[in-house]
Amino acid sequence: MAMTDHVKVDEFKPIDLLAVAAAREVSDGDIVFAGTGLPMLAIMLAQLTNAPNAVCIYEAGSVDGRPISLPTSVGDARCIYQASIASGLFDVFNQLQRGVVDLAFLGGAEIDKYGNVNTTAMGQYGMKPQKRLTGSGGNSDINSLAKKTVFIMPQEKRRFREKVDFITSPGWRIPKWPSGEMVPKKEIYNKAFRGGPAAVVSNMGVFRFDENGEMYLDTVHPGFTAEQVKDNCMFDLNISRVSGETELPTYQQIDLLYNKVDPEGIFLP
Repeated sequence: MAMTDHVKVDEFKPIDLLAVAAAREVSDGDIVFAGTGLPMLAIMLAQLTNAPNAVCIYEAGSVDGRPISLPTSVGDARCIYQASIASGLFDVFNQLQRGVVDLAFLGGAEIDKYGNVNTTAMGQYGMKPQKRLTGSGGNSDINSLAKKTVFIMPQEKRRFREKVDFITSPGWRIPKWPSGEMVPKKEIYNKAFRGGPAAVVSNMGVFRFDENGEMYLDTVHPGFTAEQVKDNCMFDLNISRVSGETELPTYQQIDLLYNKVDPEGIFLP
């Protein structure tokens, strides 16, 4: 069986498809800002397959590193192996500010239909939030300053909200102060506008955003239906534009993930 053949449905795990689907979002030559976990799997796999000339920036300060195997975090010393630059946070966020980052990989606790993401708190932040989350970290800066962002998130109804409790990272439409009216992000950002969320990759499907900045379902992962995905959103998800089933991983991609990218099983089970 050829390595380029697609695996069968029972021959891969959900996390494998997440990594492969996210890797497909990288174009050859992209400058990619990646965080810890699945984003690392995605960018390293992309560099070994569809985007060999992609440049990876890790938040802790390495630029264009080519780790032999998966770092445990963005601060792992392995990130700087063969790197063009090994500096710090100030330098890599300066690259964001300059507008050179093409793609950012991020995660989130909640997301709404416009791609606004919450990683700060659940409940009323100004009063007494029900639960505090990890906070922004670099999420807001990275999402705001990259030309496009791909979010990798678990699919749960409570996470895909009509309105997030707190906007950590702005999507395509954001509230205008003081009225709270949802207006296009470009209207608020003016000259600082770079772009916005390009896709959301979940364990059930791949989502994109239409010309009005609203999320729609693009492809459905094997084993799910568009209706099941819609049922796992609190907003009225547009499923009329589904283009089909998400392309399955190939044997080569699975082999690379487990034997080249993450042979130690740091993030892959």
